[in-house]
Amino acid sequence: MAPDERAARDGSPRLLREINDRAAIEAMLRRGALTRAELEAAIGLSKPATVALLARLEKAGMVRRGELRGGNRGPAAQMWSVNGALAHVAGVSLTPDDVDIVIADITGEIRVEQRSALPSGNDAPQVFIDAMARAAERVDLRPEQLAKIVIGSPGAVNPATGHLGFAPHLPGWEGFDLPGRLRAELGADVIVDNDVNLVALVEMTTGRARQVRDFVLIWLSDGLGCAVVIDRVLHRGVTGGAGEIDWMHVPDRARLDTGVDRTGARLGSLLSDRSINELAHAHGLKTRNGAAAVQAARTAGTAGQEFLADLARRIATGVAGVVSVLDPEVVLLTAELAQAGGQPLADLVAAELHRLVVPRTPVEPAQCTELAVRAGALQVALGLARERVFGLPATAVGIRSGSENQQEEAR
Repeated sequence: MAPDERAARDGSPRLLREINDRAAIEAMLRRGALTRAELEAAIGLSKPATVALLARLEKAGMVRRGELRGGNRGPAAQMWSVNGALAHVAGVSLTPDDVDIVIADITGEIRVEQRSALPSGNDAPQVFIDAMARAAERVDLRPEQLAKIVIGSPGAVNPATGHLGFAPHLPGWEGFDLPGRLRAELGADVIVDNDVNLVALVEMTTGRARQVRDFVLIWLSDGLGCAVVIDRVLHRGVTGGAGEIDWMHVPDRARLDTGVDRTGARLGSLLSDRSINELAHAHGLKTRNGAAAVQAARTAGTAGQEFLADLARRIATGVAGVVSVLDPEVVLLTAELAQAGGQPLADLVAAELHRLVVPRTPVEPAQCTELAVRAGALQVALGLARERVFGLPATAVGIRSGSENQQEEAR
């Protein structure tokens, strides 16, 4: 018996139509514009049922007709696609220096990309709000017309208070309910999430962690971060601070002394641009920043290898505690230092890590690097908007709308 016949007998044709409609929308979101025959094959319906489905979705404004596709035989086929104008979302990467905004329609088609400088100080949030308004205006929208705005930021938002913590390098953004203020000012649903968490989401969907259930992502830049994923769900902690290893105090196990307190220093300080440069200079390498030092060291012979080994000791010392507790499948390294060091640096970190802890966890460079924070923010925004508009399950792991997330986690 066919599914529609069973549903009719069970008195649930409406439920079956909703299921088929969602399957059709999902197929078009995943594959782009489709002909009726392609959609029929993708969701397994008969020709009459698919024709009726498309007519129903077109009448509801969910899909629209596109161009005709010519073939070798027979008449040209009508193309169908999801109506992108149903909703628009914004994904944002916020750093101490600038704000990088992307606006896309609900199909994921990018409509606007805009990067603006951000001042430090108390007027930074208002400058951000003005930048969002300008970006929305470029597609004839107001900020309140955006279905979701997701912001990736250093630090972490406490779900109970909305306060941004662990982010002293973002002056002007602390001490108040950050998502609440932005929602009030922009008139839209705003979510602020940790930037490294968003990179981990991208890594799970398009990077090296696609088939991995438990992993740790280490952000190696002038600003250290970590994301923890357990059973493919981001672990955030009660205050949102899970993974804030920047603040861990660890001994400096580098072989050469650079004047750091050998008994304990903040890990983020040990892996800062300044500290890495000092370590490089101690090894006879003259460079301008941490990433340049790592890049130069790869071709600098013995001195370069000894510097990279010292740097790997610092990284591994910070990662060891996380690995020994979680025993993840893999540790992924990302951001500027990881890009510059590539697999050789990852191998050195792995070798040093295995001297410190029992788990023989592999260490690899992450795959997603360029614009990964913004991409993660957009991914979350699209997933939540599609959940609201189409009833599709949000693909963003462990993230709901800002108000729901805050209320639930504060309980």
